[in-house]
Amino acid sequence: MTQAILDAVQQAMTSPWIYLALFALAMLDGFFPVVPAETSVITAGVFAASTGAPDIVPVIVVAALGAFVGDHVSYAIGRTTNNRLRNGRRSGKAIAWAERALAERGGLVLVVARYIPGGRTACTLTMGAVAYPRRSFAFFDAVAASSWAVYSGLIGYLGGAAFEHDPIKGLLFGLGIAVSITVVVEVVRHLRRRDAEERQPAPGLVRSRD
Repeated sequence: MTQAILDAVQQAMTSPWIYLALFALAMLDGFFPVVPAETSVITAGVFAASTGAPDIVPVIVVAALGAFVGDHVSYAIGRTTNNRLRNGRRSGKAIAWAERALAERGGLVLVVARYIPGGRTACTLTMGAVAYPRRSFAFFDAVAASSWAVYSGLIGYLGGAAFEHDPIKGLLFGLGIAVSITVVVEVVRHLRRRDAEERQPAPGLVRSRD
């Protein structure tokens, strides 16, 4: 059974259509975050190292281009559905978070948000909703999409190189690295937020000047 699955995946990876599929998944992930774009790029990286197909360079390029296009679609959605997003229960909270982060860090938050589950979509929607300059958005998004594609592709490639004769183990290894990095990022964000909240003085302790 495992070998049958492996053969099917390998056949898909050796097809020239794999590059179009990776582009489409990365694009859809920009505004429909349940699409497994990152897992697909990692998988392609594993097979690139363990079997030689697909080629890792085009994998990274098409993933970056797809992410870039998808983020711009999300930005456009934010521009046209501003009020609806703010009034939604879940989307309203995400938009509020992204607005605070955008106010604190500017366009760099887009680069950071690409590595936060759900954060990339909330950030791109918010930047559209607040009419963030499109040219600046495109610049920071190019950095975010490119770095994400390199990160995802090389994590898979590292796993495939480590388990050259067992792509399944290579895939699990690569996904394990990605999950571990995500967990570390989330823990650091939580600790920094809690530290910032603890540093703020309680309202009753603020003394007025004479």
